[in-house]
Amino acid sequence: MKVALAQINTTVGDFAGNEAKLRGAYERGVAVGAELVVAPELATTGYPPRDLLWRPGFVRQNLGLLERLAASTGPTGLVVGYVGENPIRPGRHLTNAVALLQNGRVVATRTKTLLPTYDVFDEDRYFEPATENLPVEFNGRRIGLTVCEDLWNDEDFWPDRRYRRNPAVELAAAGATVLFNVSASPWHLGKNRVRHAMLGSLAAKTCCPLVYANLVGGNDELIFDGASVAFNARGELLGRAALFAEDFLVVDLAAGAAVRPEPMADEEKLYRGLVLGLRDYLAKCGFRAALLGLSGGIDSALTACLAVAALGPGNVHGVSLPSQFSSAGSLDDARVLAENLGIRYDVIPIQRGFEAVKAELNGVFAGRPEDTTEENLQARLRGVLLMALSNKFGSLLLTTGNKSELAVGYCTLYGDMCGGLAVINDLPKQWVYRLSHWINRARVIIPPSSLTKPPSAELRPNQTDQDSLPPYDVLDAILEAYVVEGREVEEIVAAGHDAATVRRIVRLIDASEYKRRQAAPGLKVTSKAFGVGRRIPIARRF
Repeated sequence: MKVALAQINTTVGDFAGNEAKLRGAYERGVAVGAELVVAPELATTGYPPRDLLWRPGFVRQNLGLLERLAASTGPTGLVVGYVGENPIRPGRHLTNAVALLQNGRVVATRTKTLLPTYDVFDEDRYFEPATENLPVEFNGRRIGLTVCEDLWNDEDFWPDRRYRRNPAVELAAAGATVLFNVSASPWHLGKNRVRHAMLGSLAAKTCCPLVYANLVGGNDELIFDGASVAFNARGELLGRAALFAEDFLVVDLAAGAAVRPEPMADEEKLYRGLVLGLRDYLAKCGFRAALLGLSGGIDSALTACLAVAALGPGNVHGVSLPSQFSSAGSLDDARVLAENLGIRYDVIPIQRGFEAVKAELNGVFAGRPEDTTEENLQARLRGVLLMALSNKFGSLLLTTGNKSELAVGYCTLYGDMCGGLAVINDLPKQWVYRLSHWINRARVIIPPSSLTKPPSAELRPNQTDQDSLPPYDVLDAILEAYVVEGREVEEIVAAGHDAATVRRIVRLIDASEYKRRQAAPGLKVTSKAFGVGRRIPIARRF
């Protein structure tokens, strides 16, 4: 069977745009002689549609799109994910469904069986699961149609399963000779390796060729990497589509020759994923340009590099906002970075504004020493100025804080947290350095001093981050254990960390939840990000 995988970048609610992409992919499949074209999960609506699913007009437009696609099909089949209606009561009104379209009609539909409700997923909120999934007849073959999570529960691969059923194995046992999966699987570091191993293992176990069509693109916090694949019945790779780009992959499931995908370093995956997420966030929200503050430090430098890669230098504006505590070296580093990137660069000092605000507060603050209040004033003045530029020029303000800072609250509400997108807020500090060095691998873009000088907010004389924080390798290890792995304090201490340091960092993480709740949305690149997939109460005593 000659199959085409349509790895497309959909936008939630853009029915005309999504339809055009699906039609284009189908016509391309017909032109190359494919027997079947396979598109991603919920390709009609875009993923994830979330509470738009509760708007009847949204669901109707999705169903109308499916009918038009079906009417336009000929002998070449089209498999596509869509939102179905569930007529059975009691039960949820909708289903996460997949349809086989051919010869002007909807030949068959199947419903997703396993509905994820962990991390960023909340599908049980909207959809009714399938009670059974039987093979579908297509051109004299019996094929299995599944949706994303339905493949992620094989007992021979996962030591700890979330569900009791294994839809892929059930389909093979019922006589399916080929398994198809439409997917919208969000990406994070390490997921490509796990997904590839899991799908290959499942193809070999079921003795069925397996075709997996994955979504690509950024939608809000989520990044979808594509990397659609096809395996033969021995679990050998027959083909893989591009990572982090739209693609159209044609494979012959009868081919015996396996292929090896070109390896990609984690740094490049991270870079391309962040660039894709940033570009799509702006484009899908209607922005053409971005603005950010350039401190001369590593975080803003990395954010600027990603913005230029996503939008081009003509659409990125960097601004330095020095105070009396800003070093000449930091200003030089910011200027050199802007020159290396070819972006517009302005310097707007905040010292006079800072002194004016302090003067207005002198009477109320009389007798009280300066402390973090005055430090935060500087950050908030910068936020005011950057937001003014954003308003005036219509550019989206990007925040530049990393995951390590956000974890322990080393950020200022209504100051450096101002902005519409937090590009690197799921990137621990050590990864910030690692990715920045990778960007500089061919030529120097980020000034070397930004990579080597001690990190500092420069809000008081001779300030460095390590005045009040442990080294970032220690901080990031505690953050990984506590936030990502969910370990208890005692376990982290037993792993070799200083007890007092662990308890202090954990207190800072817990106490900063109210800040994170007010932060701009950020691009998810690790298995556990601050944001929609982590739901911790603000008011608590645990």
